[in-house]
Amino acid sequence: MTATQDDVLAYFDSLSNWGRWGDHDELGTLNHITDEVRVAAARAVRHGRSVSCAWEVAVPEDMERSTTTCPRAVDMPGAATMPPAFHADRRWGFSSERLGLTFHGNNITHLDSPCHIFWDGTMYNGRSHSMVDAATGSAWAAVTAAVNGIITRGVLLDIAKVRDVPWLEPGQGVFPDDLEEAERRQGVRVRSGDAVLLRTGYGRARHESGPATGFTQAGWHASCLPWLRERQVALIGADTPQDVQPSGFEDVLMPVHAVGLVAMGLWMVDNCDLEACATTAAELGQWDFQLAVAPVRFAGTSGSPVNPIATF
Repeated sequence: MTATQDDVLAYFDSLSNWGRWGDHDELGTLNHITDEVRVAAARAVRHGRSVSCAWEVAVPEDMERSTTTCPRAVDMPGAATMPPAFHADRRWGFSSERLGLTFHGNNITHLDSPCHIFWDGTMYNGRSHSMVDAATGSAWAAVTAAVNGIITRGVLLDIAKVRDVPWLEPGQGVFPDDLEEAERRQGVRVRSGDAVLLRTGYGRARHESGPATGFTQAGWHASCLPWLRERQVALIGADTPQDVQPSGFEDVLMPVHAVGLVAMGLWMVDNCDLEACATTAAELGQWDFQLAVAPVRFAGTSGSPVNPIATF
C-alpha cells in the first residue's frame, strides 16, 4: 500500500532509531554492520572482480562560476615556494592541484552523513541543528563518525531490469513490491547490515544523453522506508539522489532524506553510477558483493565525495 502524507509524517516517530544504540550514538544504521557482517561480506567475493560505482568528477571550463563540479588550479614546476635545490634540478618536475567542490547535489557521487538534514531544527538522535556551525562544521553525526569506513555486503536491486525498461522515467517511484520482485528474480535477499544499491537506469540515460536538468527524477518512494528499517539496512545508494521527485507530498519535499537521515540515522550514497556494477552482476549471475565506501576525513562535514567499490 502506498504511504500517505500522514503516514510519512508518522514515520518520524514509528521508524525512529533515536536512543536505539544509546543517547550518544552518531553511527545510526551503520551499527547494523557488525564484525560478523563484515566477515560475511568478504565471503561475497567469489570472482575477485572489482568495479567502481562512482561518476568521474569533471573539471569545468568556467571554474569561477561552477558550484557543482570541481574547480582546479594547477601548480606547475618551478613554483616560488619550492626550496632552492629543486630549482637547480633541471630534470625534475611536478604538478599539483588545489581543488574545490560542492559535492551535495545531483552530479557528484557522495556520502550523506546524518547531520546533512534537519527536521524541525533537529538532527539524528535528538540533537539541535545549532550544533552545526558555519566556521567549524558539525559537532554531531558528521562524516567522521564513519572514520573507519563502511565495508559490508552490497546488494544491487535492478528495478529497470525488473520493469523491462532501459530506465525509469523521471517522477517514477520505486516501491517495496519492486524491491521484493527484484530479490525474487535475482535470487538474492537483503539482510541485516547490507547496503542496498538501487538501479533506476538513470545512469544509462546520463551516459547516453548527459546529466538531466531540473528537479524531477526517479528514485525511492517513501513507502520503502519501513521496509528498509525492517530489513535493518545499513546504507542505501541510488543512481539518482535517492528520493523520487516530485515526492507526492506537499509538506515533505524529500521524505527519504528527511526520515532516513533524521529519524533513522540511515546513511546514503547519492548519484552512483551503477551501470558497470549491473553489467558485471548480470554477467556473473551474482547480485551481491563486498562494498567498500571510504569517506574523506573532512572534519565536521555533512558528507564526503566517495568512490564506492563493489568486489564480486
